[in-house]
Amino acid sequence: MTAAASPTAAPSTASTTAAAEFIDIRQTFGDFTAVDGLNLTVEQGKITTLLGPSGCGKTTTLRMLAGYTTPTSGTIRIAGEDATRLPPEKRNLGMVFQSYALFPHMTVADNVGFGLKLRRVPVEERRKRVADTLDLVGLGHLAGQRPKKLSGGQQQRVALARAIAIRPSLLLLDEPLSNLDARLRVQMRAEIRRIQAETGLTVVLVTHDQDEALEMSDAMVLMRAGRVMQSGSPAEVFPHPANRFVAEFLGYENFIERDGRLLTVRPEHLEISSGPTTEGARLALPATVTRVAYRGVDRHIALTAQGTGDEPVPLIAALRADETGPDPRPGDQVTVVARPDRVVELAG
Repeated sequence: MTAAASPTAAPSTASTTAAAEFIDIRQTFGDFTAVDGLNLTVEQGKITTLLGPSGCGKTTTLRMLAGYTTPTSGTIRIAGEDATRLPPEKRNLGMVFQSYALFPHMTVADNVGFGLKLRRVPVEERRKRVADTLDLVGLGHLAGQRPKKLSGGQQQRVALARAIAIRPSLLLLDEPLSNLDARLRVQMRAEIRRIQAETGLTVVLVTHDQDEALEMSDAMVLMRAGRVMQSGSPAEVFPHPANRFVAEFLGYENFIERDGRLLTVRPEHLEISSGPTTEGARLALPATVTRVAYRGVDRHIALTAQGTGDEPVPLIAALRADETGPDPRPGDQVTVVARPDRVVELAG
């Protein structure tokens, strides 16, 4: 996936790798602008994640791609063809909703085959495709069950199988794991990733969960107020957030102004020294320990440092609990240090 680094970047041109394209897309509802000048290319055979807080425009973007909402202006292409005003049933897209939307009176097999029946796929081919798809998601043994007999994770797999069975050109997932408990969410992340790898499906996933996006994405698009704040692979975006919004959303907690620049460091990259040694450090601040919290794997150390102005700067350091080294206590005077490769300079 490639996406505009800013909403003013030029739209991409159609290519053989583009499963879908948003070109200068704007979506308004009365006085509210949900999506504002979106330029985005979804690459074939990849998982692209739309990530951001509630109200950022990610679900509206997915609904425009699905055909449930028509953009106020701009063009949407699917496989190089203009699909801006094409109805949903003409787009050959599979979609899994947050609620799964399974038919309670139908068996698992009938649920999975529902889209094939609507498309008038012959009975024998339909049975084979249903069986193959249920085997793919590991539910072949439950083909005759009703949804109410299934666990949440199993229902999620049925919804996924129903969307895959029609052999869509794009699979759209709208917060598909949000109704599962934490353990099942982790399992299903790996399961969706496995299914995508085995089938080569192009997937667009909407989520507000940064861990979900980092683990599952080939490309992630961070949105705020209808605009793209940053996009790229997780390995590109996570260590190099473009601005404070992206950094905060990805879990950066320390923000320091120095020489007119805004710097950020992740808690696990802050080191604590009992002395003034600063050799090789880009950042070295005297600080006072205010709180120590033991969290099993690590200890979170809350500190107050003096910044370039008069206001104190709150900082958080995460120290491995099983490593020998400093044992800071509330009230200790220490030096907070960060190496040059651990400090990120932000645009604002």
